[in-house]
Amino acid sequence: MLGIIAAVLFFIAFLINAADISTNEVFTSTNVMLIGLTCLALHVAGIGSGWAARGRRR
Repeated sequence: MLGIIAAVLFFIAFLINAADISTNEVFTSTNVMLIGLTCLALHVAGIGSGWAARGRRR
């Protein structure tokens, strides 16, 4: 789930940067990209994946 959120945030950051949309200081393309990188790092770390990393129990 966090991987999908990261992809959406990267797309929003791209649109802000490509369209040269003026935003306030909080929602600049760099800040949105950094939030996306944080979500991607949490996804790679296994947080929010919804699947247990444990093996099958018998």
